[in-house]
Order: sequence, then structure tokens, then C-alpha cells
Amino acid sequence: MPSSARSARPWPGIAPPGRRAGPAHDPPPRSGVHPVPLICFASPKGGVGKTTLCAAIAVLLRQQGHRVLALDCDPQNALRLHFGVPFDYEPGFMTGLAQGVGWREALVETASGVLLLPHGATDMRSALGLAQALDQAPALLTAPLQEMLADPALVVLADLPPGPSTALHLLAALAQTVLVILLADAASAALLPQLAAGSFFGRGTVAALRNARVQVVLNQVEAEDPLSTAVFDCADQTLGLGLVGAVARDRRIPRALAERQSLAAMPEESPALEDVRHLAGCLGAGLPAPRPAGAAEAGPCFQVAS
Repeated sequence: MPSSARSARPWPGIAPPGRRAGPAHDPPPRSGVHPVPLICFASPKGGVGKTTLCAAIAVLLRQQGHRVLALDCDPQNALRLHFGVPFDYEPGFMTGLAQGVGWREALVETASGVLLLPHGATDMRSALGLAQALDQAPALLTAPLQEMLADPALVVLADLPPGPSTALHLLAALAQTVLVILLADAASAALLPQLAAGSFFGRGTVAALRNARVQVVLNQVEAEDPLSTAVFDCADQTLGLGLVGAVARDRRIPRALAERQSLAAMPEESPALEDVRHLAGCLGAGLPAPRPAGAAEAGPCFQVAS
């Protein structure tokens, strides 16, 4: 990307001016507990690009040498589409929890090298039933997740449902980082005071500990749009170090998804890809060094269409 174009943007790569990025943003370590390689992707509302960013960062961390497992906890079951899994592929990890399906049985190996646990095809009634089951028996989800995190060479990225959810409540307790994705629009600007007050998870000691792990990424920022840059400036001033990323709007991203291509496979000149690469680098710097991978314990392998 030409330097003249880069300088026109209100943020250099990911970190705004004067801001450090990477391990400096990691939440305070919990007493007696080492940070675990679990990164949750959350959002107060849908349609913000949460799943797209989760998939792209999973691929980029894999390219850094990490073993990566992408876990889809969102009933929309859309994460699989970023990895070339066919529309008619219905099995999944979340939908199999109540039936006792093991997480290793649900693993899908993707062409990118990322291991994938699809959510699984579901309907409203089944999704509500799963939420009730997790409320009554949280270990249905936390036990297999702790098994995954027991592997020191594995990094888990979890795509969570938008808004409050049982999955967010359970996984945030184990996560190293909760990335909250917002758009550079007026609706997201209205949520900034809540995030700045550290009340994303509510009030009280437990909520405060979880709020400390929250970091915000502003997605689809347009340097030429006055509203977009105003929201960025507001987020920068309101959140301070809590704003760890800004990703440029790129209209080629929806087209890439329609063609079943990952954002990470977009042309190098894409400003959005530049931003996401920077974010992945920051996140990777806060993770344990990659270790040699053993044999993959995965099921079907799907190739992403080129």
C-alpha cells in the first residue's frame, strides 16, 4: 500500500497514534493462573463482521505457526462458510453437546490448516433447548473446552453469538482476551460509554474480572466518511487503551465470502487485510511461542474454493 495512502488514514495499521499494541494490552494475570490461549470474539449486536474477523485471524495465526482451533458457538453456524465447508454439511460440536458427541469427533480439518468445530445446523427450538441445557449443566461446554486448552500448543478462537449468551458467560471466565467487535457507526457509538465504564459483563467482582479482559476492535472504518472517523475519534478518546484495533472498510470482503474465500486470501493491497494482519500479529505476540504440531485429530477435510 503506498505510503501516501496509508498516511491518509486516521490510524496506522491497528494501534492508533501513541498506543502500544500486543502483549501490553493483555488483561492482568489471574492469581496462580497462567493466561490460556483462548480468544473470544463477541459483539453487542449482529452484523458487525465478528465471524469474518474470527476466521481471518484464525488463518493468520495458523500462518504464524500456531496450531489453531476455531470454535463456532453462534447458532447461525456461519464460521464454517469462511473455511469452505459445504452449505449442506450439518454436523457440529454445539448441536452435539446434549447427545454426548465428543469434540474430537466433530473436528473438521480445513485447507488452511485451521481445525474447525462447526456449531452445527439448528433451528430456533433446538437453539433455545441448547441454551437451557447449558444453563442447567455448564460442564457440557466447559469440560470439553478445558480439554482443548490443556494442550499447550493449541490456540482456541471462539466465535460467540451476538449479545448476551450463556456461551459468552461461560467462555469469558476462561478466556485470555474477549475481543468486542463494533462498527464505526452511530449505533456502536451509543455503546461506547458502557464499554468505557467497564460494564460489558455487568457489575460486581466477577464481572469486573471479566471486563478487564475486554478489548475493542472497530470494524469497517472509512477514512473519507465524516461519521465513521467521528466514531473512531470518539472510541479512541472514550476507550483509550481498550481500543486495540481499527479495520478499514473494504467492499471486496462480502464478495470474498460469497466466493467462499477467507479474508486472509484477499490481495495484499487490501487495507482491511493490512489491518487484520497487524491485529493478528499483536494477538500472536501475546500467545505462547508456536510448538511443533502433532498428528491432527480431525474428521472431514474441506478445501476452500479458489
